[in-house]
Amino acid sequence: MVSLGKPGGHLITDKVYADYRLELEYRFAKQPGNCGVLVHASRPRALYGMFPASIEVQMNSGHAGDFWCIDENIEVPDMEKRRPKGKDQKWGGKQGDARRILNLTDDSEKPVGEWNKMVIECKGNEVKVWVNDDLVNHGKNCTVSKGQVALQAEGVEVEFKGLMLTSLKEVR
Repeated sequence: MVSLGKPGGHLITDKVYADYRLELEYRFAKQPGNCGVLVHASRPRALYGMFPASIEVQMNSGHAGDFWCIDENIEVPDMEKRRPKGKDQKWGGKQGDARRILNLTDDSEKPVGEWNKMVIECKGNEVKVWVNDDLVNHGKNCTVSKGQVALQAEGVEVEFKGLMLTSLKEVR
């Protein structure tokens, strides 16, 4: 599947999912760009009149695995270090909040043009993310534990392949 990145937007499932593992591959074929997977998506147009309430698992070049809170919230260890905020900001998912949570490593991605593998595991109120087999984020106490899943892209062409969503109940 190819998104040209313009206009920005997302494809979203009809079904609501909980306790699952999503595996996919993605690449920016020509130039670095921005896209992501929105997990636990619910209320449409919650941010900027476009993005649904969700937790975004970032695929932005150089920052794959960051979390972006979109009208929802999640906690990680070392919040003070990994979730920088301005003097008048609070941690949260609303516009103006400190919504970005840095991943554990920015060196897990492959160069532009090569395929990256991302695995996202959502179980209860936890979300774990691997990029090319490196654990790059693990959040707990998510304010939501189920929802739709969306692929989001903005700005430049991005390719996706091998999308597989598996219930964790089936994996055990």
